[in-house]
Amino acid sequence: MFLVALSFAYFTKALSGSYMKSTITQLERRFDIPSYLIGVIDGSFEIGNLLVIAFVSYFGAKLHRPKIIAMGCVLMSIGTFIIALPHFIIGRYEFETSVRWAINSTINPSPCPVGSAADLAQDVGVKSTIKLFVSFPPGCEGESNLSMWIYVLLGNVLRGIGETPVQPLGISYIDDFASEENAALYVGCVQTISVVGPVFGYLLGSLCAKIYVDIGFVNMETISITPADARWVGAWWLGYLIAGVITLLSAIPFWFLPRSLPITGHQGPAQCTPERTSFIKDSPLLQHKYPVDEHTSFIEMAKDFIPTLRTLLGNPVYLIYLCVTIIQLNSLIGMVTYKPKYIEQHFRQSASKANFLMGVINIPAVALGMFSGGLLMKRLKLNIMGAARFAFGTSVIGYLLSLLFFAMSCDNAKIAGVTLPYDRLDGISYDEHSLFAACNSDCVCSGSEWDPVCGENGITYVSPCLAGCTSSAGYGKNTVFSNCSCVGVAGNFTASTGQCHNKDNCDRMFPYFLALSVITSFIISLGGTPGYMLLIRCIKPQLKSLALGFHALATRTLAGIPAPIYFGAIIDTTCLKWGQKRCGGIGACRIYNTTAYRIAYLGLTLSLRTISFLLCVPGFILLRRQLRREERNAVHGALANGGTELEALRKEEFVISNSDQSQRTSDNSTERETRL
Repeated sequence: MFLVALSFAYFTKALSGSYMKSTITQLERRFDIPSYLIGVIDGSFEIGNLLVIAFVSYFGAKLHRPKIIAMGCVLMSIGTFIIALPHFIIGRYEFETSVRWAINSTINPSPCPVGSAADLAQDVGVKSTIKLFVSFPPGCEGESNLSMWIYVLLGNVLRGIGETPVQPLGISYIDDFASEENAALYVGCVQTISVVGPVFGYLLGSLCAKIYVDIGFVNMETISITPADARWVGAWWLGYLIAGVITLLSAIPFWFLPRSLPITGHQGPAQCTPERTSFIKDSPLLQHKYPVDEHTSFIEMAKDFIPTLRTLLGNPVYLIYLCVTIIQLNSLIGMVTYKPKYIEQHFRQSASKANFLMGVINIPAVALGMFSGGLLMKRLKLNIMGAARFAFGTSVIGYLLSLLFFAMSCDNAKIAGVTLPYDRLDGISYDEHSLFAACNSDCVCSGSEWDPVCGENGITYVSPCLAGCTSSAGYGKNTVFSNCSCVGVAGNFTASTGQCHNKDNCDRMFPYFLALSVITSFIISLGGTPGYMLLIRCIKPQLKSLALGFHALATRTLAGIPAPIYFGAIIDTTCLKWGQKRCGGIGACRIYNTTAYRIAYLGLTLSLRTISFLLCVPGFILLRRQLRREERNAVHGALANGGTELEALRKEEFVISNSDQSQRTSDNSTERETRL
């Protein structure tokens, strides 16, 4: 029952965590923030863990672990609800657009006003008044709305605090009361379920990304953008409400579970005679078990904390393992956090499709690999060294296969003035002034707007004004701009709303990318369970809970928090066109340099893995020395124990013989007295 409850708790925390990552682009656009700031929000979950994990892992192991886990699940649920709160506080989402949304609309300014200077100035004033009315509420209320992302950050911190006891206390509880041969399989099951959670998290993210953010509050006929548009924001808040309810349900079973369980199998003292109980306590079969001390006071535990932590950090194998996992988790967390965004930007897929593919194709491969790794460890009966070699081998193979991702490239989108000049020559532009050309020189256009239109020539223009369009017909998504001077030389060419979807080479490359992603994910995840069991077995049993907790503390502090931030900051450097906030300032990125994005994203991921492999060499040497030292100590201990037992038997025989002799002497004296 504990295994089922813990698996469900792992499922819910993984679901909400993966849903957070699936809403990255939605949150960027909704709050108009860059990627590095989204990294801060994503890393705030680890900050919550950092605040309490060391103390929860140490003190919680000596208290009622199931109830502490239950309280953590309740906190996770509250934090998830707080993340969704800004949607119900801020106003409706407004995006830049120059199209009409009603047939009988009287406001139909020309995309490119032409005429005399006075008329031009008057027309520009009308457009500015309209734009001010639409995008700048009185007092620039939008500025306070944008600060609402603070609630998302605080809610994620509370989620991190609530998640703290689930992993260290849950895994140590299983390892304490499960038989040795089943512990690895049980841990593998829990880890597998935790990987199944993101499947539903990304699927939920895919579903919510298809739904408009203000669904139920606006007339959908007025929405002139599609989910494939860079301005689209899905119903990100809806998934957090669903995840919060599920997380709250996961807390219920833990309130009814006992503090400790009888040890299963032939190892339990209940199945032994009283004479054998004392020997079983010191049996090597139970050397990794650490029963809970029911009578230890809080003050005694606090006094023992620092010496225990010093003993743990004095283990060189544990330190090397810690460094390797920190570096590899930097690579893994940064890669996973921005992988849906990479699929969106590099292969020009919608956020809904990117999340769907992550959930249906990539995550199941990871789950299968985690479960297969635990099963192989049980079948092959791998020891500590065997588990370390297995985990290292799978990581190296996955690394070599990941190098092929560099060859899977897509061309940049054809955007006039951004990725190519108006004369169609190849080139990348980072200058806003390059948006202006002779074909739109008669128009007064803003270079900061992002209202793309697709010309008949297959090239995207940043706005109808910059395309030189002088008139429009239709409304909403069916709007057609005509007389676009930049689209054709004659000036009688048209353009439609939205960005052009010229992605023939991407469509051919995308299936190969997905296939290679599945294979590498499966191979790397094969070493997940053996590597985790290596962490449990390389330290003393008394330090097990603290080792798990400190490992989680270090990885969250040095990997979970900084990785999304510096990955996002590096990705921001590849942005070609930034959006503009409603009250001024840089907002979310609209289009990236595809080639630079690929090199930065993949190069940083694989460079971190390379560094981790170099640290594995001294790790193997130290692990081998530790195992040899433990073998020698075990042999000496067995010999010493055998000599002690032999001496005890001799003393017992001597006492028994003396007792028999005294008994015989007493019997002879009694017999003589009787005769007398």
